[in-house]
Amino acid sequence: MKRFIYYAFKIIFSRTLLVFLMVILQVLVLFAGFEWLGNYMTYIWEGMSLLGAFLIIYIINRDEPAEFKLSWIIPICIFPVFGALVYIYVISNAGGIGLKTKMRTRIRETEKLLYTSEETKEAISKCPASFRGFAHYMENSAGYPIYHNSTASYYALGEDKFADLLLELKKAKRFIFFEYFIVGRGVMWDTILDILKEKVKEGVEVRVMYDGMCSILKLPYKYPEELGTYGIKAKMFAPIMPFLSTNQNNRDHRKIVVIDGNVAFTGGVNLSDEYINEIEMYGHWKDVAVKITGDSVRSFTVMFLQMWNVSEKGSEDYEKYLSDIEYEQPLYHDGFVIPYGETPTMKEEVAKTVYESIINSATEYVHIMTPYFIIEREFLDSMRYAAERGVEVSMILPHIPDKKIVFYIARTFYPELLAAGIHVYEYTPGFIHAKVFVSDNTRATVGTVNLDYRSFYHHFECGAYLYDNKVVGKIEEDFQNTILKCQEITIEDYKKIPLYQKMAGRVFRLFAPLM
Repeated sequence: MKRFIYYAFKIIFSRTLLVFLMVILQVLVLFAGFEWLGNYMTYIWEGMSLLGAFLIIYIINRDEPAEFKLSWIIPICIFPVFGALVYIYVISNAGGIGLKTKMRTRIRETEKLLYTSEETKEAISKCPASFRGFAHYMENSAGYPIYHNSTASYYALGEDKFADLLLELKKAKRFIFFEYFIVGRGVMWDTILDILKEKVKEGVEVRVMYDGMCSILKLPYKYPEELGTYGIKAKMFAPIMPFLSTNQNNRDHRKIVVIDGNVAFTGGVNLSDEYINEIEMYGHWKDVAVKITGDSVRSFTVMFLQMWNVSEKGSEDYEKYLSDIEYEQPLYHDGFVIPYGETPTMKEEVAKTVYESIINSATEYVHIMTPYFIIEREFLDSMRYAAERGVEVSMILPHIPDKKIVFYIARTFYPELLAAGIHVYEYTPGFIHAKVFVSDNTRATVGTVNLDYRSFYHHFECGAYLYDNKVVGKIEEDFQNTILKCQEITIEDYKKIPLYQKMAGRVFRLFAPLM
């Protein structure tokens, strides 16, 4: 009883509850305002109808996926006042203007620091046309250079990445940067934190940045101050505030570690115990990561510093972290590595383009692991066309989901995928959180990008594209090993899915771009 009273008291007086209640209050005020407007509908109906018609014409002519357009047109038609005003509020994105301006400033500051060397350009010129074109896009349109003197290591489980990360952290001499979506207290983070404390005592600069959602779900709001007492520079990206704001829709979903500018990690693994199977949440948690060494770490260093300085005044001494890099072993060429980021404040859809380029250039196979599958028609058509031209397209999804509605939506795509000859598997031991594309034993990408609208359009994301690199074979080997633990889905399996799940998936799929 005492424990129940303790937790009840803690919840009642927590900041999380305050944020939740404040947001609910604002929603109620908005609805009350719409209700008040409804009392005068006879006077303003014609005006709102004209506004709604104007907005629908505007939406139809916007350069965005048809699914986004439909998700807004329907509410505007059904609820003219509510739909129109909400759309104006969201599309104006007043809260995101400052973020967009600051990010563009940081990108301009660093654009000259990221470049492809002449030696690498010469090596690219000898590659097939498909890669030459992709490399040109990545450097000139997306702003991410290509590196030739870098190597990669692949981790088929979060536990494997964790073990090697600890070894690399202990070697740090100058600086350690952490940027993560989730940080949660437990075996994983506590072990890392002990090392970081020791490194600070040795004079190593340590910075830790995590997404503000952690203040709701994982960590105390003032946790950065606690880390500061250990000498660690820490901050939340976009702290959750008790106010309705479209700015809070743009989360930092990246997972980046940079150590001394010579080693970087990325992938799906967050800093929380479920990612290394210390605790079980949705069966066995399958996740992956890559370690990059060599000159390509430069891009991850810059990406981290860009994000860190979005909330800072003044300018960073970027060169301090990009020069005098020491390596344990001499650098050597192992194919090409292209670290990249997705930034919702910019027009380029880099992450989606990376995935589509792998699908469109494949001649033998495309193998995919993803936790979520909520995509637009254009992307689905690319997958189906690849299968219909003879490419083996296979995809592994979770069997035990972490978000049921998202899982129901993903399953609504099964009939279309199967009809095109695409192989669909579900990971029966539990939850797949890996974000992997691998193709033709030649190219692969590992990162943080899910196959959904949030990753493509709303979140800050990152990944490492690998071409003609030895690690590509390791990634494909892991895919084949994972399939052995999966159930292949047939149309008969789909028919056995409960009707309520199919109906829920179909209804929510209509509004998936807004979720």
